[in-house]
Amino acid sequence: MAKRIVLQHSGGTEVLQLQDAPVQQPGPGEVWLEQTAIGVNPLDVLQRKGGAPLSLPGGLGLEGAGRVTAVGVGVSNVQVGDRVGYATGPVGGYASGRLYPAQRLVKLPAGVSDEQAAALLFKGITAQYLLTSTYPVGPGTRVLIYGAGGALGQLMVPWAKHLGATVIGVVSRSQSVARAQAAGCDHVLVFDAATLAGEVRELTGGQGVDVVYDSVGRVSLEASLDSLRPRGLLVSFGATSGAPAPIEVGTLNTKGSLYVTRPSLAAHTRTDEEYQARAADVLAALQAGIIQARIWRRYPLADVAQAHEDLEQGRSEGALILTP
Repeated sequence: MAKRIVLQHSGGTEVLQLQDAPVQQPGPGEVWLEQTAIGVNPLDVLQRKGGAPLSLPGGLGLEGAGRVTAVGVGVSNVQVGDRVGYATGPVGGYASGRLYPAQRLVKLPAGVSDEQAAALLFKGITAQYLLTSTYPVGPGTRVLIYGAGGALGQLMVPWAKHLGATVIGVVSRSQSVARAQAAGCDHVLVFDAATLAGEVRELTGGQGVDVVYDSVGRVSLEASLDSLRPRGLLVSFGATSGAPAPIEVGTLNTKGSLYVTRPSLAAHTRTDEEYQARAADVLAALQAGIIQARIWRRYPLADVAQAHEDLEQGRSEGALILTP
């Protein structure tokens, strides 16, 4: 018998219920995966609260790693005994074992642990597409990265530096400054919506940055727009403070012919080929020492509510892992 977290409806952490679940025989194209590590991400919290689409009643979680113990008809890319990870739907990662589409599994190299994969793949692929596809960061690029001391920021900052960028990191509190500096930021600013853009312009000789990676949302939108150079790009990809307000098209003109995008991991891993290529890039960056899987805390699956509370309250200083 497996264990899984089930939600009957959205709400606070009390809706996360641990239940028994039968071990299932995989159907065509599926595997049964016995999980050893499960990643916890801000999107999970948003879905639990009802702020992002989630089919209910149902499971939660989009990232995990473990070992294949059974394969269905037509599966050829993995076999029983393989160590694998994943970072996309279908949801249901908060479980000791689960069915999963074989084509969306990523084989783990010998030098990458299950915990590293569960801490890294979802956030790593996010960092990879943001830095290489959403805006092609390269030598001389000036970037502003919110959450520079958090789990995603600790991947984006060193990767952007490796690509040749000058990185201005933004943190929510002074206690996070040292962590953002250790990640490689050239400058670190403590967020204040009233002063951030002015500080950014001072650091860039009045020009502004080429691209802003804004995971905060509502409270940071105006400051982010005002931090950009003419024809700069605002990448709004998170909503920790709530969904950003609508932007009047004319505002983009008056602030310097700016660009705005709202990307998603799903749109950047739409095909199996693209997904596998991005995952391979992440694992290669890990093995090359460009990025690291920084695990802040491990929780038993039964303590998932505490993991969500720590993430939601901003206590975490790296990746959170559930252990079945």
